[in-house]
Amino acid sequence: MQFDFHSTRSILVERGGTNHLAKRIAERGGKSVLIITDPGVLSAGLLEKALPQFKEIGLPVQTFSDVQADPPVSVIDAAVKAAQDAKADYIVGFGGGSSMDVAKLVALLAPGKEKLADVYGVGMAKGPRLPLILVPTTAGTGSEVTTISIVTVSESEKKGVVSPQLLPDLALLDAELTLGLPAHVTAATGIDAMVHAIEAFTTKRLKNPVSDCLAKEALRLLAGNLHKAVRTGSDIDARENMLLGACLAGMAFTNAPVAGVHALAYPIGARFHVPHGLSNALMLGPVMRFNLEAAHSMYAELGQIIKPGLQGSSIEQATQLANYLGGLAGELGLPKQLIEVGITAEDIDQLAADAMLQTRLLQNSPREITLNDAALLYREAL
Repeated sequence: MQFDFHSTRSILVERGGTNHLAKRIAERGGKSVLIITDPGVLSAGLLEKALPQFKEIGLPVQTFSDVQADPPVSVIDAAVKAAQDAKADYIVGFGGGSSMDVAKLVALLAPGKEKLADVYGVGMAKGPRLPLILVPTTAGTGSEVTTISIVTVSESEKKGVVSPQLLPDLALLDAELTLGLPAHVTAATGIDAMVHAIEAFTTKRLKNPVSDCLAKEALRLLAGNLHKAVRTGSDIDARENMLLGACLAGMAFTNAPVAGVHALAYPIGARFHVPHGLSNALMLGPVMRFNLEAAHSMYAELGQIIKPGLQGSSIEQATQLANYLGGLAGELGLPKQLIEVGITAEDIDQLAADAMLQTRLLQNSPREITLNDAALLYREAL
């Protein structure tokens, strides 16, 4: 047995913990802070309790709120310039996965020692970086505990920066921030987190017992609370369980990497601007059914957590699970098929070609996915 496990140095789970953000940064020696977020978080007022404290204790703070979903290189460059102009010595990523991914890269690039074009890939980013706190406002990406940031580099391609240097000093999980999430966002981000755990548990490369434990506990929390969080958004217990579940799934997949679902989901997001969680949800059923011959015993094990009481052989239980998860998006009020998000049969060949560029992810699939396989999987999801 040999594996290398990385995670965030400190994880704080505290309802209302955002209210003490300025104090925590000051205690850690911060002198000038840049908060990186998106327009939706700003308009929802999620920073309204946090920002006044900075003025109260005399800690300079500025906000960069131009993050967009699937952030392109231009957004990274603008955020890095904002940090340098502010002479920020502390970075806070406050929002969904995109805001946290941008914050990680700003912390890495603002000191001016490295350039974005030089750090794509695994282990290319060496640091040092600025001190970094990540505060998720959705229960989905787990970016607060992952070693990766995703950047959209062209109309059809995303690239990852993968390095332990991207792990923050603190992940703050404040369930109160997720109380206002709309049902469709709760559903899509929740399924995204489940995909992280499922793919971490079934990955071909770097599977390890620590990630396995985290993935199973993540699925217990996520599957047990997703419907409740979607249906009753004000249920703080369900929200907190979802937030912790997403965090544990993030810890799992940053060490046991995701695979085919993500590889096929990325081109959907890049070309059609479909939210990442929904892209994953649309491809989950087809990819799981494709993987059955190689992964049915692992799927059956997870099935007893996600849908306790499944009956039959491992292949039968795995098939039932794949069909259940394939229908979960529709059950939760999300689009069920690619055609519902504007994708047609004419787009499939291009999507399949784009998916083949995701070699970092495809190599983790329990069953090899060829160009022809990818096209068939998109057609199944259509």
